[in-house]
Amino acid sequence: MQKGTLEYEHALDAVIEILRARARHGAAPLQYGQLSIQLARLGHDVPPHEGPMPYLLEDASVRESPDGSAPLLSALVVLKDTGWPSSGFFKLARRTPYRRSGDDMELWTREIQKLADHYTGH
Repeated sequence: MQKGTLEYEHALDAVIEILRARARHGAAPLQYGQLSIQLARLGHDVPPHEGPMPYLLEDASVRESPDGSAPLLSALVVLKDTGWPSSGFFKLARRTPYRRSGDDMELWTREIQKLADHYTGH
C-alpha cells in the first residue's frame, strides 16, 4: 500500500473512523495490533508496526487537525509493551502547528482528555 493511492486513502478513512469512534466512547487507547485487526476486518491489510501504519496515524491526526486546534487522534494508539504512544506521536505533537508542551506523560494525558471532550461534545 503506497501513500497517495486510493487504497491508502480508503485505509486512512477507516483509521480515522475507528479512532473517532474510540474517542466518542471515552478515548480509551488501543494497541497497534488491535487497530491492525480492526482494519483487516474492514479489508485493509496494515501490519501493526511496519509499512503504512505510522504514516496512516500521522495523516489521521493531520487531517483531523490541519491547523493544530483539534486534539490528535493518533494519541489513542499505543504500544503493547509500554501502553504509551510511539515516539512518532510525540514528535508530531511537538512540531508546528501542534506545538504541544509538557513532558511526555503530561502531554499524552492532556491529549487523551481533549479527545474525549472534543468527540463527546463536552
